[in-house]
Amino acid sequence: MLRFYGAVGGRRVALRPDLYEIQSVLEKPTPSEAEQVLSVPGVRAGFYLCFFGIHVLTPPVMEVLSEQARDHNGRPLDLSSALAELARRERYLALEVAGQRHNIGLKYGLLTAQLALALDGVDREKILNQIVELLAQRG
Repeated sequence: MLRFYGAVGGRRVALRPDLYEIQSVLEKPTPSEAEQVLSVPGVRAGFYLCFFGIHVLTPPVMEVLSEQARDHNGRPLDLSSALAELARRERYLALEVAGQRHNIGLKYGLLTAQLALALDGVDREKILNQIVELLAQRG
């Protein structure tokens, strides 16, 4: 699964087992790359911290992206390399949270993500009723 995600290496922040100070970032690393660059003390060997979801970025990331745009000669920019450079320039933190990942790049992935959000909200029963009605109309 490592080949599908960006991954980070670093160390846990003292007294915060869910917070990491990031020192390296690799996009879709090979197992060999991950073993060499992405170790995290306290995380079992062969296991790595992958990232996805929401990023709260500081303004310097825009400077890094601008620098990359000048050097890429029209090639697409990637956020992971910008985050790797950001980790070299300033303190970069990551928070570990429990949750479920939805791949909106897949066919119907966005729909699945929206349904999961709707079914976890206050209008769960209303949404379920609407889905049942929709399915009954299709029957």
